[in-house]
Order: sequence, then structure tokens, then C-alpha cells
Amino acid sequence: MTHRHQHANHPALITRLKRADGHLRSVIEMIEEGKPCADVAQQLHAVENAVRNAKRALIYDHMDHCLDGEHPTDLDEIKAIARHL
Repeated sequence: MTHRHQHANHPALITRLKRADGHLRSVIEMIEEGKPCADVAQQLHAVENAVRNAKRALIYDHMDHCLDGEHPTDLDEIKAIARHL
């Protein structure tokens, strides 16, 4: 049985991702409604940034709170997770 892995910033991260999800749904509606491509692209860019920022926040929080650098596997885990930045 695995334990629940919860960080203090997870609720805020969930809020960010739900907001990004709402924006993505709006982009889909814009495409379905035939909105100008430039407007759609601008909104997609905003969604990408929101998801990228959420990912960075998750990774940095993990590195700050779960990896202390004292365990032999910490460096490998830092390298593995940093690839996602």
C-alpha cells in the first residue's frame, strides 16, 4: 500500500491546474465557434504557460521538501525530475 504524497502547495497547484483546464475548455469553444486563429493561439499560449508554471512549482517544491541531498539516491532523483523543467 502506498502512502498519500501531499505537499503544502498541492491545493494551490490544483487550483492553478483547474484554472488552466477552464481556459483550455474555452479554447476548444473558441475553435468550435470559429474565432480568429490569432485569438485562439494567444489563449493556447496562456494555457501552455499556466501548465508550465504549475509543473515548475511542483518540481521546485519537491526538490525543496523531499530531497535533502544527503541520501545517495537524491542526486539521481534531482537529475531525473529536473529533466521535466
